[in-house]
Amino acid sequence: MERQIRRVGVGLLAAFLAVFFQLNYVQWLSAQDIASNRSNVRKLLREYSIKRGEIVTSDNVTLATSRRTKGRLKYERLYPEGDLYGHITGYYSIIYGTARVEAAFNEELLGEGGVLTVQDFRDRFLGGGEEGNDVRLTIHSELQGVARQALGNQRGSVVALDPRSGEIRAMWNFPSYDPGPLASHDSKEQRRYRRSLAPNDPRSPLISLATSRSYPPGSTFKVVVTAAALESAFTPRSTFPDPQALDLPQTDAVLRNFSRTACTGGGRIDLFTALEISCDTTYGMLGLRRHAKIREVAEGFGFNQPIPVDIGTEASVFPEIPDDTANLRAFAGIGQGDVSTTPLQMALVAAGVANGGKVPRPRLVKEIVDPNAGIEERFTPETIGEPMSPRTARQVTDMMVAVVQSGTGTAAQMDGVKVAGKTGTAQTGIEGANPHTWFIAFAPATDPQLAVAVIVENGGSFGSEATGGAVAAPIAKAVLEADRRIRGW
Repeated sequence: MERQIRRVGVGLLAAFLAVFFQLNYVQWLSAQDIASNRSNVRKLLREYSIKRGEIVTSDNVTLATSRRTKGRLKYERLYPEGDLYGHITGYYSIIYGTARVEAAFNEELLGEGGVLTVQDFRDRFLGGGEEGNDVRLTIHSELQGVARQALGNQRGSVVALDPRSGEIRAMWNFPSYDPGPLASHDSKEQRRYRRSLAPNDPRSPLISLATSRSYPPGSTFKVVVTAAALESAFTPRSTFPDPQALDLPQTDAVLRNFSRTACTGGGRIDLFTALEISCDTTYGMLGLRRHAKIREVAEGFGFNQPIPVDIGTEASVFPEIPDDTANLRAFAGIGQGDVSTTPLQMALVAAGVANGGKVPRPRLVKEIVDPNAGIEERFTPETIGEPMSPRTARQVTDMMVAVVQSGTGTAAQMDGVKVAGKTGTAQTGIEGANPHTWFIAFAPATDPQLAVAVIVENGGSFGSEATGGAVAAPIAKAVLEADRRIRGW
């Protein structure tokens, strides 16, 4: 009898302990996971009872706002500007969650970040109407519109930022998407629209080409190589052999110039002229001779790590090439081979030169504003790298000015303003595919106000005849001229 009582007691104790541990597990260990699960209806109703803060541009254009409904979900998210800012704002969706700024600043938009105020306690415990904070972007609506118009229906990207503060003033990709249908309270509409965007296709409009797609940079990368050369005992007037083709070590292959001829025909070429006319053999030689230094400088610009921006980015890559495949270093020197970069990264290359050798941390968000128009948080400029000295930056600037004045980038010339730029025509590595066309620039060269990177995939409307100077440079010029008009520089 006593044995049976003990068994019952042990059983009850085990059951009690199981309940005790389960309750504590639910209340403490897994509470956050349960609360954050999108299937949690209570959490969903709670979140949608808050009037989510607005996302606005630097010139006060509303990009995301919340409208009161008559349903169980009290507020619905609206995006008045449609697809113009899809890759910036992202979306706020019942089914698909959040993306981009809506994701990165979710707590602020819900008013859940920072210190709780007396009003917060009244709202939460007495049933008052809650309201989130507004997020003010660095984007200027007019410049964003110009970027879209200049790129047109060509698949590609335009990024423009202030080289001193890192504030992104325009970031446009084509194709884009409208976040509105993804924020609908109609689940069928959400699913139907998302299917139309082919989310699993690598060419889906959901993908931001500026931050989440990398490309061979082609000759725009010669700016990085030039900086590395000048930081390692070369000068703008250092000379190199000027062959029709560069013999590569460990192989019978050669690296040929774009023109299939010697760059100057004079037997030798100096570094200044090599950048001005974009001589591949010169930069192939530098790739072979200064591989480690080029990698060091590239990493100073932000390569080989995700860029610390307000939304996620894909890391740009400059590989470490071992001695037994040294021939590949020549192709890396001209921005080909396994070198890959995002348009945002190449905008930072231009900005780093413009900013005297200091690479600014890019910012999409300027400040967080509370419902009473008070500033909750304001973001200040930071530097993410210093790949070159101010002296080197000045020398590279002079060389980039020559590119626009008399080299491959003349299509970017502006009346009364010196533009510093570099063209790029990058082979894709895909047989039969037309080259990507690039242009990076900043202006004015003597007092930089805006740095720009443009890529047009596969030559855009020019096809196989495309070059960075013909296709991408005029787009960058349009954006620079618009910013000059807006800010009066």
